Amino acid sequence: MKILMAAAENDALPRGKVGGIGDVVRDIPIALAKIGQVVDVVIPSYGSFSKLAAAQHITSLEVVFAGQLQTVDIFKITVANPQDNVTQWVIEHPMFAIGGVGAIYCDDPNDRPFAKDATKFALFSAAVAKAIISDVFGKIDVLHLHDWHTAMLSVLRAYDPEYKQLQSIKTVYTIHNLSLQGIRPLDGDESSFKAWFPYLPFNHNQINDPRYPHCYNPMRAGINLSDKVHAVSPNYVKEILLPSDPEHGYVGGEGLEADLRNAKSTGRLHGILNGCEYSDKGDSRLSNRLSLAELITLSETEILKWISDKPLIDSAHLIALTRLKQLSEKKAFLSESGKSAQQPLVLTSVGRITDQKVKLFQQLMPNGESALEHLLAQLADDGVFILLGSGDKKLEEFLAHVSSNNNNFIFLKGYSEALSESIYCSGDLFLMPSSFEPCGISQMLSMRAGQPCLAHSVGGLSDTIIDKTNGFTFTGDTPIEQAENMLSCFKSAIELKKQKKTKWKDICSKAHKARFLWRDVAQTYVTDLYS
Repeated sequence: MKILMAAAENDALPRGKVGGIGDVVRDIPIALAKIGQVVDVVIPSYGSFSKLAAAQHITSLEVVFAGQLQTVDIFKITVANPQDNVTQWVIEHPMFAIGGVGAIYCDDPNDRPFAKDATKFALFSAAVAKAIISDVFGKIDVLHLHDWHTAMLSVLRAYDPEYKQLQSIKTVYTIHNLSLQGIRPLDGDESSFKAWFPYLPFNHNQINDPRYPHCYNPMRAGINLSDKVHAVSPNYVKEILLPSDPEHGYVGGEGLEADLRNAKSTGRLHGILNGCEYSDKGDSRLSNRLSLAELITLSETEILKWISDKPLIDSAHLIALTRLKQLSEKKAFLSESGKSAQQPLVLTSVGRITDQKVKLFQQLMPNGESALEHLLAQLADDGVFILLGSGDKKLEEFLAHVSSNNNNFIFLKGYSEALSESIYCSGDLFLMPSSFEPCGISQMLSMRAGQPCLAHSVGGLSDTIIDKTNGFTFTGDTPIEQAENMLSCFKSAIELKKQKKTKWKDICSKAHKARFLWRDVAQTYVTDLYS
């Protein structure tokens, strides 16, 4: 069968990833191809991918958008180590680089959320629809749409006479993160549904936002207008069928629970856990573990690269360099040879700095200090917490401030593939206290390297981590209860490591041996989503 995947991200292309969508869109086509399927993947070019030496211009098409004919250019990309039966495509238009060349997402102001992104992804969806009916990709059996960015394809398929033939193609919609829905006005703004497609008829009750009836909700449209709906873990499906309860820290269905329950009752909604890549060489990643001295050196090198990329030095980088220098001079941790003297506990975390990932660290405890500060007080001189990531500026400031006051916390503000891989391989305990987590890839990567994870038992974290078997989990009915339980769980974990070394090694071993194979995911896609 021939499957066309449309997405905003694709890590098969250089710098084609911001978050987990990029990992999935990189890996699942290969897994599907290995079980006999043919997969094409298309994303916007963002003014970047079409300029690659491996980009081949295939054709130009005219697309009606915002009342005008827009010319889009379609390129086929030859990637390094290509997989048989997987083809990479990008579509180019000046609007796709509106956030800057190579920028996948724009930083829109709070009073106009998603404005630039929603417009460019609406045009991208129209371009993909036009390419399909123009036979650019050949005969398509399944159209697989990833998250709100491509949901407009389901709308055009349902309502636009020009694209009526798309109705004969089975359409699947994957929810990667229900909390990001791409909501825009139906009318009255240059970035609105009627500005993009002024003459398109539509069913108001299928595509508007239930909470804001005057707005278009791409996520809702994708859920209501696709043949199958897929969320990225079984437990996440259970969670999004329930109403949201922000007061108690429960995300739920984000206003779309009625549509999701309808999809469930009609047999259209499926929860399938994402997968992870594993080496054929068995324990090779365990041999990549760095000593703390080596990890410090690598961190310093990466920070200097980040500093060199900007005209001004970020205070977070200066704080991190100071903390790294202090740590390297700490004789209790490191001998002159760089070998660990008393095996300090190395806590780690890698991820985007967002409310989803960091809010629980910010939770104020009864004494007025944050949960993160309490955790660091528990850690004391027994170890160090290294956190790698970037994102929300206010949350970055919070982490930098905590680091400035705690010499056992190092906030590495940025991202580096080499540093990320080394942190996964070299830590003792990975922290993932997400307020919600549709699937999660970080816990799989840390477990793969034999580093157990301490996590909030939500979404895919609940589906992958078994408390005191291959990791540690906590729950709670309110944010304050969750924070208290996180600290209690952390205390128990570090006591176990100190006092029950055989049990600790067993947990690490079970984490390393856990398998979430893309091969199995691919087979479930075929049977549950594509058949």
